[in-house]
Amino acid sequence: MPVPEPSLLPCPLCGRPMVPGPSLNEHHLVPRTYGGRATVTMHRICHAKIHAVLSEQELRDRYHTVESLRAHPEIASFLRWVARKPPEFMDGHASGRGKKKR
Repeated sequence: MPVPEPSLLPCPLCGRPMVPGPSLNEHHLVPRTYGGRATVTMHRICHAKIHAVLSEQELRDRYHTVESLRAHPEIASFLRWVARKPPEFMDGHASGRGKKKR
């Protein structure tokens, strides 16, 4: 069975279609600084929101699956908001606000 084109696949975080190009990023489920190698492709805005909300330690210890990321209250709120946006939507919504430094 042929693998669908990336543009036909949904973002693992928000579920909107992924259109190849600058609106996509690779997210390491466990940060590279902690030896993580596995990645998932997702929207750049979704990826930015993850890193705006969670520290690398939190990603390593508690939020290293898509399911656990979706369950985080602030990310869940973001997902409800972004669900109404077009697939290639990007803005400053997720850039650095509330980032925890550790």
